[in-house]
Amino acid sequence: MTDKSKDMLIGLAAIVLGSVFLITFIAIEDQVEILVLIALTAIAVVVSARMGISKRISEAFSSNEPLMNGAVVVALLMVTLWFREDHFPLLMIATVMLYLTACLGLNIQFGYTGVVNFAGAAFFGVGCYTAAVLNQHTAIPHLMVVVLGGVAAALIGSILILPVLRTRGHYAAVVTIAFGILFKTFLEVNDTLGGPQGLKVPGMEIMGWNFNSNIEIGDEIELSFYLNYVAIGLILSVLAFALTRRVERSWIGLSLDAVRLDETAAACFGINIKHWKITAFTLGNFLVGMAGAVFAMMLGFIAPTNFAFGDSLILVSIVLLGGMGSPWGTVVAAGLVILLPEKLQAIQEYRFLLYAVVVILILLFRPQGLLPRGLREYVPGWRG
Repeated sequence: MTDKSKDMLIGLAAIVLGSVFLITFIAIEDQVEILVLIALTAIAVVVSARMGISKRISEAFSSNEPLMNGAVVVALLMVTLWFREDHFPLLMIATVMLYLTACLGLNIQFGYTGVVNFAGAAFFGVGCYTAAVLNQHTAIPHLMVVVLGGVAAALIGSILILPVLRTRGHYAAVVTIAFGILFKTFLEVNDTLGGPQGLKVPGMEIMGWNFNSNIEIGDEIELSFYLNYVAIGLILSVLAFALTRRVERSWIGLSLDAVRLDETAAACFGINIKHWKITAFTLGNFLVGMAGAVFAMMLGFIAPTNFAFGDSLILVSIVLLGGMGSPWGTVVAAGLVILLPEKLQAIQEYRFLLYAVVVILILLFRPQGLLPRGLREYVPGWRG
């Protein structure tokens, strides 16, 4: 058996073990058992890193990417079907998928281009409120509403990018923070959009299929309606992941990297700095807005309190924890940040404090994140 085949088997084994861990973690309720499982997993990760297994898993994903990506999707489907009748586990899985989509959009801004955006929750909210208004007052097909949620976020982002382009570093961060605060305040004082009480959002319906009704198979089998939202969330996250990887490996990604690494040098080589910042900001916000539109229809109700700065911090912590510019890191971090507080009830009330601490610790001790982005290959997939 060749080394490549061995690496592939190691990668597939890691996916299977990860699926078993995820099912076990979601299924158990006892807090002590959850802590023991987390501790054992942490030990296993450290041991595998010291033995070089983690490196071989990484090599398996890079050398057999289509197979590994497909295996991950199949594994997620198996996990979903395991909880096919349970509402809350499926709600958590769907939430992870939608947050992953949003964070992949932020990764294009943060990780590839270096454009700071601390208003992720605001653009997520733009998608949510777009879905709420259009579903209540128009007969636009809901799939189109999802796209329009992304378009609305991208258009509003195109206005915000103007002051962002005129500032750099922490000044640009302050601009996006200010926008997030203004957005929440605007929602609270605007009675047309429900004011502080929020808005009810009709559930998604596609070609007569009501996503908010349980799935009945025969007379005895009844599956949770959240399976519908897991499916649409998985489709969105897979498309966002594929788009992110395609952008990263294209000449567009090369230009974005140049802008992030050194704007002055990039400009000297003829790269239009403003053009690529606008492109990254618009594309990233489009993904965030689409995720928000689906999220609103899944929850059925939205309010300004859902889009505070603390919610933006959740998105930022996912991007930083996973690794700037690392799509697979974003996948892992989204699961950790969303699922851990839900399962550990002791830290549920302190989750925003936890996110803030995570951001500080990551910046201090591991700024590259859990799964750092590797060195860029000018010709992706080429082997000498």
